[in-house]
Amino acid sequence: MHNRNRIEATLEQVLFKSRWLLAPFYLGLVVSLAMLLAAFVGELIHMLPQAMDILNVDPEQMILAALSLIDLSLAGNLVVIVIFSGYENFVSRINTENAEDRPSWMGTLDFSGLKMKLIGSIVAISAISLLRAFMTLTEQDAPLDSERLRWMLLLHLTFVISGLLFAAMDFVANRAEKPHAP
Repeated sequence: MHNRNRIEATLEQVLFKSRWLLAPFYLGLVVSLAMLLAAFVGELIHMLPQAMDILNVDPEQMILAALSLIDLSLAGNLVVIVIFSGYENFVSRINTENAEDRPSWMGTLDFSGLKMKLIGSIVAISAISLLRAFMTLTEQDAPLDSERLRWMLLLHLTFVISGLLFAAMDFVANRAEKPHAP
């Protein structure tokens, strides 16, 4: 019996410490954040010369450029949320020594909250991509790819419905956890 307790304790320690195997995933996400930054800067540099030509600025092109930058920004925010809350929920608390610029949601976002922020960001990114696709419909040279638009709309609606279902499941779960008043 004593030997079993030692084996069980060792196994539990190995399992508990195995959470650190997730740390390289979060470091990889930091690299992906740098890649998003590079894409953001590239898009900005690409659009600046057109924006500086005040007399020939195409407002729709500037809106599309802004939507692209917003899209990349939302994706970056999403990556940061996953890095911070994933690390804090599954690996270890991040010691920021009470830094005044520590995001208010850090340390308070549980898995359910993370899931809702993820689906919300995905819906926003999908909506921006869909809006950008619809805005390009006005270009005379661009052929209408109705099949692509149909799939984008279907995918966006799938994300929206998934978000609503996640929210409903969280609502039901929270109501089930709270004791009912007599």
